[in-house]
Amino acid sequence: MLEDWQHGGFGLYIHWPFCQAKCPYCDFNSHVASQIDQRRWLSSYLSELDRVASLTGPRILDSVFFGGGTPSLMAPETVAAILERVRRNWQTSNSLEVTLEANPTSVEAGKFLGFKEGGVNRISMGIQALNDKDLKALGRLHTAEEAQKAFRIARETFDRVSFDLIYARQDQSLEEWKKELGRALEMAIDHLSLYQLTIEDGTAFGMRHAAGRLTGLPSEDLAADMYEATQEICDKAGMPAYEVSNHAKPGEESRHNLIYWKYGDYAGIGPGAHGRITREGVRHSTFSPLNPSKWLDLVEHKGSGQTEMEPLSRKDQFTEFVLMGLRLTEGISQTRFNAFADGPVHDNLERLIEMRLLEISLERIRATPEGRPILNAVLTELLSD
Repeated sequence: MLEDWQHGGFGLYIHWPFCQAKCPYCDFNSHVASQIDQRRWLSSYLSELDRVASLTGPRILDSVFFGGGTPSLMAPETVAAILERVRRNWQTSNSLEVTLEANPTSVEAGKFLGFKEGGVNRISMGIQALNDKDLKALGRLHTAEEAQKAFRIARETFDRVSFDLIYARQDQSLEEWKKELGRALEMAIDHLSLYQLTIEDGTAFGMRHAAGRLTGLPSEDLAADMYEATQEICDKAGMPAYEVSNHAKPGEESRHNLIYWKYGDYAGIGPGAHGRITREGVRHSTFSPLNPSKWLDLVEHKGSGQTEMEPLSRKDQFTEFVLMGLRLTEGISQTRFNAFADGPVHDNLERLIEMRLLEISLERIRATPEGRPILNAVLTELLSD
């Protein structure tokens, strides 16, 4: 009998916490450092890979994702050594996906061949905008021309390349976004991540917004129109949404992110990385400290960068399963839902179906076209007591 995590698979997330500059909209665990001892970091990653392998035991690994921060700042030799240790510690899937996030600068694009030779087979590029004015406003260090050159190098080097764009930017009109999205689809190979700009507490944008100095943000109606236009344009281009913010040609979805959304197991290694690991039939959450120096010190002197490993209650697992899975266009398994859910949740589900915000088809529970734009509200209602 399958354990629940096996419905989603098993992935490995490796966090590289360093960037050349901190983007004003970013609330990820990223830090600017003038000097980085890559040998010291490699030694700690290898130590953590061995420790995590002892926790998971033998299992098939479906994906590796180098996230950040900006992992393309890593030396290709560092990435290659990490992947060699990964293959030593786990049996890998025949379709193993190894993704590395990259900035589209000429310096980092120059490393692409080295990353490929080290075992990376998919690049995810943070382009974010296709004009210099908005790139500068977003705090990006590359120009639109540099981004397109780096993307061409990536296309020539890798079979699978994704890139990110942010929309609903300051002073952006609906027509401007439609034109930019059209250009992006002409560039795209198989996958696009299209994120609506959100203002997060603790970021530079968040502080400017609180002080009333972040002007030109779209109204809710305009942002909704941009979302609807995104769905229509991408559908016509053969790259429909398979998740709220992610679009792909059929069969080219991000296998790593599907592990999260299908509520599989994943190990997180690096500062601030968290994970979900099932041991002896019990799913556990794992956490690591955010501070890079503290994480390094723990690994080197305590033998573990992990600060917490806690069993998750059935209710917590159900909440996570629903919150992640209903982001997918295909929705979630009704069988898995029923295995987790209790009576009151079923009542909420029936009410949302009557409101035509959720639907059940072919044993799948999913958001309707009316429910997807207000998914957060739908999830809140579904999970309410």
